[in-house]
Amino acid sequence: MNTGEPDVAVIGAGVSGLTSAICLAEQGLKVTVRTAEPPLATTSAAAGALWGAHLVGRDDRIARWTDLTLARFLDMLGDPATGVRLLSGITASRSPQQEPPPWVASADGQPPRPAGALPAGYAAGWELTAPVVDMPGYLGYLLDRLRQAGGEVSEDGRFGSLSEAIEQTNAGVIVNCSGIGAHQMVPDPTVTPVRGQVVVVVNPGISDFFVGAGDEPDDLSYVFPHRDTVVLGGTHQPDDWNLRPDQATAERIVRRCVAIEPRLAGAQIIAHRVGLRPVRPSVRLETEDLSGGRRLLHNYGHGGAGITLSWGCALDIAAAVAG
Repeated sequence: MNTGEPDVAVIGAGVSGLTSAICLAEQGLKVTVRTAEPPLATTSAAAGALWGAHLVGRDDRIARWTDLTLARFLDMLGDPATGVRLLSGITASRSPQQEPPPWVASADGQPPRPAGALPAGYAAGWELTAPVVDMPGYLGYLLDRLRQAGGEVSEDGRFGSLSEAIEQTNAGVIVNCSGIGAHQMVPDPTVTPVRGQVVVVVNPGISDFFVGAGDEPDDLSYVFPHRDTVVLGGTHQPDDWNLRPDQATAERIVRRCVAIEPRLAGAQIIAHRVGLRPVRPSVRLETEDLSGGRRLLHNYGHGGAGITLSWGCALDIAAAVAG
């Protein structure tokens, strides 16, 4: 290989791109991540983030990818730098239900258990244990791990199309982890945004998470504690490309979360974040042959489960590249 060119060019620096790059770099390949935005400006940085295959298309591979990622998260629990913690919490519904939503799974090997007392307005709930990830800290951990493996990140990746990105590198392998950008860049019109907005506040002493859903998709509230902070959400706004925080939406999020957890009343607001979940009928993880013996691998369309599927998908990418 030409030492001036990487073996692999990864497009996108969200959780899928960085994790794919790590798996490839740790195989001994020379990897460069090319991105238009730094990791902390990606959709991944705005995630809550609770492990669970939420808002992702039907795919027989989902369960395996989810389990592989869970195993990696459990291995990280002893290292505070990862931002990964195993927490107890409740997922609840405003409608009476006999079973939890299909994306709800407990990391302790036990099925979710019916919850006792619930906040006003919720008719059913289940207790479970699952990894919760502090995404700014976790993305920093991924960046450090990539660099330790010899990989690098270049913020020169603002491409008009995927073809342009391919033309601008001599790497033998290109991995497309463009997330919501795949809608225009590939182009893939089946990738559509579901907007999520969150409010980050100082933690008043909350240790358990809560996720509550109503009858309407946008009736979604969650409270994810991360040591000194709490991420409050959220929204479910299909086909909304607006990346600017909306003040009225933020006020509604805080109001709903205070009703769930009164200790949040008056909590200092630290930040507002917005992300566009890249929803697709199914995850696209496949390989294309390019001219000259080069290969293009796609890894996008993870919906609201990018973190949950990240290591499973990245390991499949690395296996495909190893051939």
